[in-house]
Amino acid sequence: MSLVTLLPFIVLIGAMFLMTRSAKKKQQQAADMRNQMQPGSGVRTIGGMYATVKEVNEDTVLLDAGPGVELLFAKNSIGAVLTDDEYNRIVHGVEHDLKTDGDLVPDDASSLTGTDAPDAAAPASDDTPVDLGKKDPAGEPAADAAPAEPAAEEPVKKSDGDTEAK
Repeated sequence: MSLVTLLPFIVLIGAMFLMTRSAKKKQQQAADMRNQMQPGSGVRTIGGMYATVKEVNEDTVLLDAGPGVELLFAKNSIGAVLTDDEYNRIVHGVEHDLKTDGDLVPDDASSLTGTDAPDAAAPASDDTPVDLGKKDPAGEPAADAAPAEPAAEEPVKKSDGDTEAK
């Protein structure tokens, strides 16, 4: 056999090796993550339930899902171990303090100008609607518009019902 006939088989075997290698690597990372669970850490199950780890055993995990609700899960059913900030943000809706992150964009422009009082030179806003029609303010048509000519009436032709199309 020549090398040209063996080349597709070699490429196929190499691709299968690379795919199984990456899958094994992901499985190993998931197993390491599950083994690092400790009581008190927040987790998300593969079903999407968020809970706190209460007890970790060899193959099982006891989760506290709420007041008086304890659930026993297999370790393989834990989808992610969450950080404390992430768990509190998702479960309790607690955001970290935004004031410590730096400057905030103000809600109004008065803080940008340095004055809190409205500018006296600025015109007061009135709530009168603005007419955006194409008429002149006096209600007359514009001078460059041609006056409408009355249409000449043509006599209506009546037919006796015979037509060319059948």
